[in-house]
Amino acid sequence: MKNTVPASTRPLLFVVAIVGLNLRPFITAVGPLARDIRTETGLGLQGMSLLTMVPMILMGIVAFIGPSLQNAMGARRLILAALAVLGLGSLLRFYSATDWQLVGTAAVIGFGVAIIQAVFPGVIKRIFPTRVAVVMGLYSSMLMGGGALGAKAAPVVAEAAGTWHAGLAWLAVPAVIALLLAFIYLPADHRRTSGGNVTTHLLKRPRAWLLMACFGLVNGGYSSAVAWLSPYYQAQGWSGAATGNLLAVMAVSQAISALVLPLFIGREGDRRVWLWLTLIFQATGFAGLAFWPQLAPFAWAALVGAGLGGCFALSLVVALDHLSDPAHAGALSALMQGGGFLIAAIPPWIVAVLHDLTGGFQSGWLLHLSCVVVVIALVQRLAPHTYEKTMPVMSGEPLTNQESSAPVSS
Repeated sequence: MKNTVPASTRPLLFVVAIVGLNLRPFITAVGPLARDIRTETGLGLQGMSLLTMVPMILMGIVAFIGPSLQNAMGARRLILAALAVLGLGSLLRFYSATDWQLVGTAAVIGFGVAIIQAVFPGVIKRIFPTRVAVVMGLYSSMLMGGGALGAKAAPVVAEAAGTWHAGLAWLAVPAVIALLLAFIYLPADHRRTSGGNVTTHLLKRPRAWLLMACFGLVNGGYSSAVAWLSPYYQAQGWSGAATGNLLAVMAVSQAISALVLPLFIGREGDRRVWLWLTLIFQATGFAGLAFWPQLAPFAWAALVGAGLGGCFALSLVVALDHLSDPAHAGALSALMQGGGFLIAAIPPWIVAVLHDLTGGFQSGWLLHLSCVVVVIALVQRLAPHTYEKTMPVMSGEPLTNQESSAPVSS
């Protein structure tokens, strides 16, 4: 295997990067503008939590039906349609004047993102079968980098345009760019044979539920951080732009960790040591936010981000490692994300309730510190020698005649 990616597949790396870049800015852009949004729309803390909670719920629900949608329409069509929906939802935010209109746009964008997240990992495993970890690292890092873009750019664009609506709506631009690049370079799907319900088969496996639990408990920390890190420090006197910088630091740390860690883990092997490292980062960051928020806020944000980004990328790699067939591995990844995002959708609302009960966010950060401790214990069960036993080849689903164009070796 050569260390360089063939020239014929390099445009596809740009597609992976730009698609990933579009999957988080619509969430992270909200926090720095929270004060202006609440003033104009009247949304309370629990209402604001819906701007994160609703997309996360959709990411969960759609992931369960992702494999069936892919069988019916093909991955390429789904991704193109989803990018169009994402761009439309972002554009509609310029005209969202009420609280429920804004929540509605969050649902529209979340639906588009949910489809991409359900389908794209399997596409990556198909196109880059010998470089899955590295390309998943690129995808994950750009996803997290998009979060930095949303957090940093939103207050700048809003101030320049004189309205918070523009700080959210401009994200239609990168969505259109991604749509054009995907249309040009994403390979066509081949017809695949129909088979049994892969999702139903996977749901019978305890390992799928373990992956969902780990993914959900960790990403609940992400959904709470992007929802409440800015308001947490704004309540302590920080400006919206300053808290946007804080979110950007967290997101950049996510992106770096998601890109770098997969470069170290190799094509095969035990991922648990690296997962534990990312979880220790998260635990340290959440403890700092809870007990010493003013001591080193940017360090706490960076540690939380590095832990979340690395854990996200490695979790996707672990799910794909379980099965050799790209379609089946992609279905498992989609299922992990589906159940995981349903779990991750709830913590922002819980943190808002805890804030109303206690008058602060400390209890919310301690909640996520506890979740990290639970995942540290659960990861022990993800030993590579258990993959084949916990996820045997599915009966009735031949590994030949599967979807899509022939894999490209690197």
